[in-house]
Amino acid sequence: MAKISINLATGAFQQEEIIVGIDLGTTNSLVAFINPEKNPQVINDTGKGLLVPSVVHFNAKGDALVGNEAKDFLITDPANTIFSVKRLLGRSYKDVANHQDTFSYKIIDDEGDSLVKIKAGDRFYTPIELSGEILKELKARAEHALKTPVNRAVITVPAYFNDSQRQATRDAGKLAGLDVLRIVNEPTAASLAYGIGLDPAQQKTIAVYDLGGGTFDVSILSIQNGIFEVLSTNGNTFLGGDDFDRAIVYYWIAKNKLNKEELSADLSLMQSLRLKAEEAKKALSSQNLFNEKLGDIWCTLDMQTFEELVKDKVAETITSCKNALKDAKLSVEEIDEVILVGGSTRTPYVKQQVESFFGRKPHDQINPDEVVALGAAIQADILAGNRSDILLLDVTPLSLGIETMGGLMDVIVPRNAKVPTKAGRQYTTSLDGQVNMKISVFQGERDLVSENRKLAEFDLKGIPAMPAGLPKVDINFLLNADGILTVQAIELRSGVKQEIDITPSYGLTDDTVERMLIDSITHAKSDVEQRMLIEARGEGEQLVYTAERFIDKHSEFLNETEISETRNYVDALKAALTATVKDEILKKADELNEFTRPFAERVMDVAVSSAMKGKSIDK
Repeated sequence: MAKISINLATGAFQQEEIIVGIDLGTTNSLVAFINPEKNPQVINDTGKGLLVPSVVHFNAKGDALVGNEAKDFLITDPANTIFSVKRLLGRSYKDVANHQDTFSYKIIDDEGDSLVKIKAGDRFYTPIELSGEILKELKARAEHALKTPVNRAVITVPAYFNDSQRQATRDAGKLAGLDVLRIVNEPTAASLAYGIGLDPAQQKTIAVYDLGGGTFDVSILSIQNGIFEVLSTNGNTFLGGDDFDRAIVYYWIAKNKLNKEELSADLSLMQSLRLKAEEAKKALSSQNLFNEKLGDIWCTLDMQTFEELVKDKVAETITSCKNALKDAKLSVEEIDEVILVGGSTRTPYVKQQVESFFGRKPHDQINPDEVVALGAAIQADILAGNRSDILLLDVTPLSLGIETMGGLMDVIVPRNAKVPTKAGRQYTTSLDGQVNMKISVFQGERDLVSENRKLAEFDLKGIPAMPAGLPKVDINFLLNADGILTVQAIELRSGVKQEIDITPSYGLTDDTVERMLIDSITHAKSDVEQRMLIEARGEGEQLVYTAERFIDKHSEFLNETEISETRNYVDALKAALTATVKDEILKKADELNEFTRPFAERVMDVAVSSAMKGKSIDK
């Protein structure tokens, strides 16, 4: 007997499951779908509004609150309220070291290349987990509003996101119980929302100016035969409307003759000022004067002063536009269309400067907060096969990747990537003097290779003997139109090279692919937990090795208490490594880092001054 679904929200017959488009933003996120009239529409869950603030708060029990409810805790409990997590996706500690002061919560710092972790209460979270919480909230809102299960989605990312950041976004989707059909560039989605690129006969070169709350980027796209090619991107991942707010706050501090250092220590008051500044900025989009009071602090701002405060930041964005055009080898005259994306483009001064630079009025008819999500919904509709006018290229049915330390799957070609495709990533050795590297190729969606399908294995031999971490091995996957995968490994310093051809889809039925996909969603939470435990152990073992080596090499610069206490912390970390609790390992690692940091810095100062005198000490 055939089943017919009726969508209770729309009253329409539902032949297919709805695939949603999601804009996972730095400041706000939102979800859209194609309504029964075949138009993209942002989902507004009753009483909660269209935008979901990308904020996650953890209470004393470790339960997560997301969105509007979480935003309230930015003032009352800033240490356990995480915002702008998108900036941390796929990033290492080193990547964000210079921006720690922009976050009110604690980012665990081991001064290494490991991916960042955020501490809230006694738990440690990865940006993937936190983004997963935001996506769960979006999924729940969509299901509540549409009265139907939502299990498949298209998620957008900035055009400059690298493989690691894109994979982190996919993992967050999986953790939220979503099958992520495609990761789409935000400028591509914005173009689709304006109907640019839907007509295969259309040829255009466009600029997408995206100024959000925390990030700015400009992308130059070439659209031909329905294919979007990113010619260049430029921008600043730490420049956005938040900087406008910060400039206003510092202006008010100066005008009220307040002590900046004392205020900085009062997180709640600083957050209150920041939110008041955001209110002033929004008000000045439609009026010339903002005049309110916060306690005893006068918060007055006129349009002219505001424009003066943000002038340098907006000028930076225009410089990025110049650089993007230069990289694309294009002149301003060769740009056919300009599209505005991001809430901060509502600022009249921003619009003026963009129009002045490009010499044409930019598209701003669609709400700049919604345009990316609406485009993602159109892309989802295309993937669902509902657009007969658009050709869908063949895609990979399952992810392809290699095995890394601890039996983890590192995806190189994600599921649903267009075929033909080429992707690669750089790896290094884990042991001193390692001369061979075993490369095992797998297909599947699970985090552990033991749950995926092994396709092939080969050895890259003849790597020059060097300390661990020094060799640079590029592993490239080339998947041709016939479905033949060529895996190539090359050590860049020596030129040692090895490659193998594989037919990845051989012997896989549609049922097998579907079962593997369902398993990946069903086991997403346990898979991610296992991955994080394995990664925490790896980082903990590395820290133990580094700390013990540091004591051996530099004992003459340390006192007895520092040596004995460090050994105690090392022993505590070793004990935690034998357990199966990820947070305990990270807690002990954090304690060891915190204890050793002051005298580690002292020893490095001695090293620098000794080197200046022509001496050296062994590092």
